[in-house]
Amino acid sequence: MELWDLYDENRRPTGKTVRRDVDPIAEGEYHLVVHACVFSPDGKLLIQRRSPLCKKRPNLWDVTAGGSALAGETTRQAAERELFEEVGVRAAFSRPAFTVYHKNAIEDVFWAHAEPDLAALSLQAGEVSEVRWAGEEDVLSLLRAGQFVIRYEGYIKLLFEKQKEA
Repeated sequence: MELWDLYDENRRPTGKTVRRDVDPIAEGEYHLVVHACVFSPDGKLLIQRRSPLCKKRPNLWDVTAGGSALAGETTRQAAERELFEEVGVRAAFSRPAFTVYHKNAIEDVFWAHAEPDLAALSLQAGEVSEVRWAGEEDVLSLLRAGQFVIRYEGYIKLLFEKQKEA
């Protein structure tokens, strides 16, 4: 059972913890979410297809890795853990590239520039069924076709724009 720390709108810890998918998160409270994006030297994003066994959004494409920070974890630690768990890539992150606020989540987005051998990656059973490289237009096409985890086009464009600055 995953435990999440809760924060206020200013990202200050509230001292409360909730159990994932069990305890409700009240309005004005947030848990921490991460996305870890791996970009190739030529600007392509390593994307993953969620396993058909996933409870939420099965078979859809998504960014390289993502999930929630566990109680006691920083978002940097969570991004490094999720990236290794889901696709077997190790990266050391310093700070998020940007942050997005959602209804009950504060999402930090991290990225690394690397070019791992796709055949050598260790995909998390039950979570990830395949990976591939995709350019911005590829990802937008998947999104428009309803085959990418729900994101706004502006979010995808921001990912590709910001990674060029890193």
